[in-house]
Amino acid sequence: MDPWGSEADLAPRRAGARSVTDDAIHEIKQLIVTGQVLPGGRLPSEKELSVQLGLSRSSLREAVRALSQLRVLDVRHGDGTYVSSLHPELLVGVLESAVDLLQDGTLLEVFELRRVLEPAGTALAATRITAEELRDVAGCLRAMEALTDPEAFVAMDLEFHDRLVRAGGNATLAALARSFCLQTVRVRVWRLAAVDGVDDWTRMQHEAIYRAVAARDPQLALATATAHVAEAEMWLARHLGIVPPDPHHPDVVSSEVG
Repeated sequence: MDPWGSEADLAPRRAGARSVTDDAIHEIKQLIVTGQVLPGGRLPSEKELSVQLGLSRSSLREAVRALSQLRVLDVRHGDGTYVSSLHPELLVGVLESAVDLLQDGTLLEVFELRRVLEPAGTALAATRITAEELRDVAGCLRAMEALTDPEAFVAMDLEFHDRLVRAGGNATLAALARSFCLQTVRVRVWRLAAVDGVDDWTRMQHEAIYRAVAARDPQLALATATAHVAEAEMWLARHLGIVPPDPHHPDVVSSEVG
């Protein structure tokens, strides 16, 4: 008898085949997707679930462990396993851990993603922002006027954009935008400290974005936010040598945006 099994035995283990744990994950997700277990609801006991799904209890334990790490399930010892709220900020938040592992070579790609996500959320904000939310955004602008420390300035910069995108009312978009935007902090702090005029130009562009949103003009909000992020992206591309320096926009003048 072949200790490694026959060809038929080995076939499911080849590339592309799902493991029994993958099957268990899929089946539990189907319970949620089909509405058999709702957000906040309790899963059947391990024994009951094993019989219901026709899967081993060990594969179910591995599946529950994996889904709890993804914040899909909430294991409460002594009480059972529950489906989480499945709120976008909770689920997309897991992405931040993975994004943290991105290498510097992908940093420009992160800026490109920011250019896609953030202006879209800002445009939505121009159609949905409340008076209270607009006051909060204005508060960020006032706070930035007094800030000189690069890290504190960039932190408030993040707050400004985050509040705008969240005001757009699309929680998934806001969570994605924040996850990727956080990866640009190190470059933005470094540039703010190294390049003259970045802080003043950032304030000017933030004012332009704010005015567009306050005017309830989504097209103008999209354009001003896109130009704002694109300037930072182009600066990074020049710094990395991906595009040649632009003599009309040297690194020490107004093309530098935080």
